Amino acid sequence: MAAPETNTYQTYQAKGGKEDVSDIISRISPEDTPYTSNVGSGKARNTFHEVLQDSLAAADTTNAQVEGFVVAHTAAVPVLRVGNYTQIVQKDVIVSGSLEVQDKYGRASEMAYQKAKKGAELKRDVEAICLKNGAAIPGDGTGTLARQTAGLGAWLKTNTAEGAGGADPVYSNVPIVARTDGTQAAFTEAMIKAVMLSAVQQGGKPRLLMLGPGNKQVFSTFTGVATKTFYQSAVEQTKIIGAADVYVSDFGTLAATVNLFQRNRDAFLIDPELHEISWYRPYFFKPLADTGDADRGVIIGEFANTVKNEAGSGAAYDLT
Repeated sequence: MAAPETNTYQTYQAKGGKEDVSDIISRISPEDTPYTSNVGSGKARNTFHEVLQDSLAAADTTNAQVEGFVVAHTAAVPVLRVGNYTQIVQKDVIVSGSLEVQDKYGRASEMAYQKAKKGAELKRDVEAICLKNGAAIPGDGTGTLARQTAGLGAWLKTNTAEGAGGADPVYSNVPIVARTDGTQAAFTEAMIKAVMLSAVQQGGKPRLLMLGPGNKQVFSTFTGVATKTFYQSAVEQTKIIGAADVYVSDFGTLAATVNLFQRNRDAFLIDPELHEISWYRPYFFKPLADTGDADRGVIIGEFANTVKNEAGSGAAYDLT
C-alpha cells in the first residue's frame, strides 16, 4: 500500500470535525418480567390486603342414607382469611435546568428519558420482590422499618420438592416466616412431575414454569419438552408472555421461561389465575418542590404480592 502524497491534509491534523455519536441509546439490562406480566392485576384497599380461601370436603364414597333418614348436621368450616402487606417502592429523578434545555443525543428531554428509565427499573424491582424468599413485614410505624410484602418463597408450601433440611414457610393468615433453604441437588424432571401431581390433586392448574438461566438449560434436556416454539393462533388471546418452551405433562402443558429476577435455586410452577399484583397505589410521578435550578420528582408505587390460594401452585427448591 502506497504512502500518502507529501503534505496530504488528513483527519489527524484537521480541527473542528463534528462528533459522530449515535442518536439511539442502547440499554442492555434485562427488562422482561414474566411473573408480573402473566399474573393478574387487582386493587388493594388497605395496607394489609386479604383474600378468602376455601376448599371442598373430600369425596365420600360411604355417603349412603337409609330411607326416611334424619339429618345429623355437621359443623360448617369457616373460610380462611390470608393476607399480605403492601410495600412502597420509589425511584427519584433530579435534572438540572441547563441539562434539560441542552441539545442532546438520543433524547430531547432528559427528564422524560430519566422517568422512563426509572420506571423500567421499578418494574424490575417489583418482579424481584415478588419472587424473593422473604416474609411479610408489617413495619414498625417509627420510620425505621418499612412494610415489606412477602415473596413466593414465603407463600408456596403445599406442593413442594426440596433438599434435605429444607423447611416450608410458616403462616396462619400472613406469611410471617420464609422457607428455610436445604441442601442443594440437581434439578430433575421427576421434581416437576411430583409438584404438578400434588398441585393437580389440590385442584390447581399450573401453567407457567419460571426458572433461573442455569436450570432453564437443564430443563431443555427433559423428555417432556415438546418443542422449542409454541404456535399462538391469531384469533386467540395470548395467555403466557415470554414462554420459550412447552413441557407436556400428564395434566396439561407448562410454558417455561427464564426469569432473571429469581434465585437460580428456585423453580416456580404457577397457576396465573391464583396470583395477583394488588395495587394500593399504582405507579405515579410526584413532582417535588424546587430547591434550586433543577427539576425534581419521584416515581412511587405501592403493592401487595397476593397469592389467592397457594395450594394451586408449587415450587421445586434447593436446585444447584
